[in-house]
Amino acid sequence: MVDSRVEIKKDLRLFLLIVFLLILIGFVFIYSSSSVYALEKFGSSFYFTKKQLIYLIPAFLGLVFFALIPRKFLKKIVPFLFFSSLFLTALTLSPDVGLKIHGSSRWLTIMGLSFQPSEFLKLFLFLYIGFFLEKKKKKIKSFLHSYLPFLTILGITFIVLLKQPDFGSVATIFVTSLILFFVADFKMTHLFFTGLFSLPIIFYLVYSKAYRLNRILIFLNPWSDPKGRGFQIIQSLIAIGSGKFWGVGISNSSQKFFYLPMQHTDFIFPIIAEETGFVGSAIIISLYLLFFYFGIRLALKMQTDFAFFSTLGFVVIINLQAVINLMVASGLLPTKGLGLPFISYGGTSLAALFCMIGLIANFTRWNS
Repeated sequence: MVDSRVEIKKDLRLFLLIVFLLILIGFVFIYSSSSVYALEKFGSSFYFTKKQLIYLIPAFLGLVFFALIPRKFLKKIVPFLFFSSLFLTALTLSPDVGLKIHGSSRWLTIMGLSFQPSEFLKLFLFLYIGFFLEKKKKKIKSFLHSYLPFLTILGITFIVLLKQPDFGSVATIFVTSLILFFVADFKMTHLFFTGLFSLPIIFYLVYSKAYRLNRILIFLNPWSDPKGRGFQIIQSLIAIGSGKFWGVGISNSSQKFFYLPMQHTDFIFPIIAEETGFVGSAIIISLYLLFFYFGIRLALKMQTDFAFFSTLGFVVIINLQAVINLMVASGLLPTKGLGLPFISYGGTSLAALFCMIGLIANFTRWNS
């Protein structure tokens, strides 16, 4: 038991070190990628870097809170946290408090502060799934008592997210949930028919909105409209290719001079690749692989189903988002509007990620 405790603490320290390195890289390249745009628009090259530093304060407080919250109290408030985050996400659809940016109503504005509640919805959804899987462990094979309630929860969540619209979050939540259900040993027939019936829904969602279909067409051939819809991905590929093996040097990117849109958020990786080359890109990918490896190691050592499934959900969705972001930036997937976890600029995302890390740290204490 003592050896087990020492081992899990060692894994947690390495896990936290990886997170720290990703955040440090994020701050370096948030400044590097946004400095020209920030200077032009806001008069200070440090504008976005300073804001991200400010966001770090509530993010760190969230980490500490969830790292120290007592086990019994956490389990009591899990349903409240999930349904509250679902309600706040639904509120973004209200024109009175919802804020529309880039055609999506994903932000709430309360007392002059804007935040993206869907980031916390992802956090508390997987916490709730972990709570629910533990509660329904003895009825895991039952469609009516276990699987149908899960589908209902996911269905309501997806409807709210698609109304924003946020197809990227729906995709990552759906895949992560299926992985959790598979690990939880739900009947394979249930999972098979869920996947099967999802296909026509996915096709409908893609073809019902012209912009989604256009994204796929542009993904297949961005050079069909190089100065319009294909411009962003072409500039992204130019940035990645320009980095070659060693890169052009940190802060020496050419693409950040108003060529590559969203260069400090969704498309920060091409700037990193341009400035640090293959070497820097390999380091980033290696850090996410290590994050996944140690995250899974921690999950497997959890002594309760609640801690295991919640940790697994957090680790999988963070890595899945990273994989999708890297593939989009490399032209291997259509654009999805997902940032690079811990690295891309964004206060709400950073806070939600820190809360996940805090919960994982808290779960490891349950083993002692």
